[in-house]
Amino acid sequence: MKRLLLIPLLWASAAHGAPDTAADYRQHCERCHGLNRVGATGPALLPESLGRIKPAQIRQVIEQGRPASQMDAFAALLTAEQIDGLVSFLQQPPAQPATWNAEDTRNSHRLLADLSQLPDTPQHHADPLNLFVVVESGDHHIDILDGDRFTVLDRFASHFAVHGGPKFSPDGRFVYFASRDGWISLYDLHNLKLIAEIRVALNTRNLAVSKDGRWVLVGNYLPGNLTVLDARDLSLVKVLATGSRVSAVYTAPPRNSFIVALKDVNEVWELSYADPKPRFEPRRIQARDVLDDFSFSPDYRQLLATSRKAGGGQVIDLDSGQVVTDIPLVGMPHLGSGTYWQRNGQWVFATPNISKGQISVLDLKTWKLIKQIPTLGPGFFMRSHINSRYVWSDVFFGPDNDAIHLIDKQTLEIAHTLRPMPGKTAAHVEFTRDGRYLLLSIWDTDGALIVYDSQTLQEVKRIPMNKPSGKYNVGNKIEFVEGTSH
Repeated sequence: MKRLLLIPLLWASAAHGAPDTAADYRQHCERCHGLNRVGATGPALLPESLGRIKPAQIRQVIEQGRPASQMDAFAALLTAEQIDGLVSFLQQPPAQPATWNAEDTRNSHRLLADLSQLPDTPQHHADPLNLFVVVESGDHHIDILDGDRFTVLDRFASHFAVHGGPKFSPDGRFVYFASRDGWISLYDLHNLKLIAEIRVALNTRNLAVSKDGRWVLVGNYLPGNLTVLDARDLSLVKVLATGSRVSAVYTAPPRNSFIVALKDVNEVWELSYADPKPRFEPRRIQARDVLDDFSFSPDYRQLLATSRKAGGGQVIDLDSGQVVTDIPLVGMPHLGSGTYWQRNGQWVFATPNISKGQISVLDLKTWKLIKQIPTLGPGFFMRSHINSRYVWSDVFFGPDNDAIHLIDKQTLEIAHTLRPMPGKTAAHVEFTRDGRYLLLSIWDTDGALIVYDSQTLQEVKRIPMNKPSGKYNVGNKIEFVEGTSH
């Protein structure tokens, strides 16, 4: 099944008069999705990779195919009963556990262009530090957008479900993508070309790039491990066993290290890359709880991470390796999507909450709660810019998810509530490098990027897109500016 979603499991079903789902998979799906559902030219069809996709969506893809991909429509070839069998099949684990090892990773490595033959200066007229990388999750494509003219310079197909936010080389020339089914891709923003790709796992969380631009670290769910890649060509350097799924990996530039949160072990790992030939031996920091996601203090000395036992957040001092305090916050704060800014000369941090309609604002010096801001519903993303008066926060999980709040960074009051496209989810803001404009996603198959003037709040342009789930400004990311995610 070209770019479908499935593996052999239901051998016994045929004997009981049900459709022979295993035979259907072998005939229509195996060529693209692999013998054990681990993926091939099509994505992996494992519960870990498809966990966020609803059965109705799986059925629709099987019946209608996926536009702008190799996934064909099968409504005319398979009965409704056969399709129902396949939908159910995909939500079950394989009969034999799927595996992926270092040899599989090395064998998957592909060089797509010879970097030595490409110019090392931008081959376009856009400001290379004001480009946006836009993930269109509706049809699995990437757009490269000129952040001054708001025009698309390039659009290309990505692997299935790019996840965790693209990351950039320190000079902004290269961008690295991680897909949910383990593919890592390297793209040259100067030449608008894919350079290399490699598959490191069956299910991947996210990646980080070292401050010196030499290394890429990838955190994986299946198998639970860390993969170190050479940032120049994505060749495999090392696989680190963790004994746990990996929640998240980030680079901490002032520390010359990667920071890793583990999903199944009460530990944070720090991996130094300061040496010319780093060994990537973990410094293990004990936590009081497993950590789902985290954010840093502006100086990268402290880690603020979610903690279910603490009923909110847990602050860990990275220098001493000690837990500083717990921060009780009702609901499920989404700390990895929080943001910080200066208020009355002091740093504050704000986090949305994915289960309650509230935003928590914390004093970053004392870690005390300053204010709970009630919102129209649970939110997912908060973004701002040093030159913006407001922090923009969505209400992604609520019934009013077509709204977005603009919170005054000094008064901590909701100053405006916009509804950019009534009835369609508004989410994820990113500013241009100078903060003059911002891009907001309309998270729908008939969605758009809406460009706003950040001062007047007037709409400047609307660019139609298929569920643009995130957009990332090169300059903001490589300079780790206030108000954006890191």
